[in-house]
Amino acid sequence: MMLRRNFLKWTTLAAACGASPAAYAEGGENKVVYHLDDREKIAMALGNIQNHFNAFSDGGRVDIALVVIGEPLGDFRLGADAERTTPKLRGLVDKGLTPYACANTMAWLKLTLADLAPGFQIAEKGGVVKLAELQRRGYAYIRP
Repeated sequence: MMLRRNFLKWTTLAAACGASPAAYAEGGENKVVYHLDDREKIAMALGNIQNHFNAFSDGGRVDIALVVIGEPLGDFRLGADAERTTPKLRGLVDKGLTPYACANTMAWLKLTLADLAPGFQIAEKGGVVKLAELQRRGYAYIRP
């Protein structure tokens, strides 16, 4: 009974996000977007993304995006204050991660793309809009 209920919850959530359970079956597309809006979860999110890439190190393809909204974006600023996040992010970008910075947050924090760690792209319409766009394109949503 519990397994059936969990399966129903998962399939309902996947359908609501625009993804089908078949998309994550063996041989299907592996597209995931991580949502980061909590400064306390930066290390966890980056660790989860690293683990996700590790799971496909046998040659499988995975497309991973990270959308950063709010205060955590400041921790990806270039400079000495970002020593704990920038090297980790660079390594993940080298593996194929596409990080997006919320344009609204950038304006709030008075940041430009040049202020952020290499690899960031701007979520022009905002982070939440980018999350919805990616989910519509079949990305599974993960919020650590």
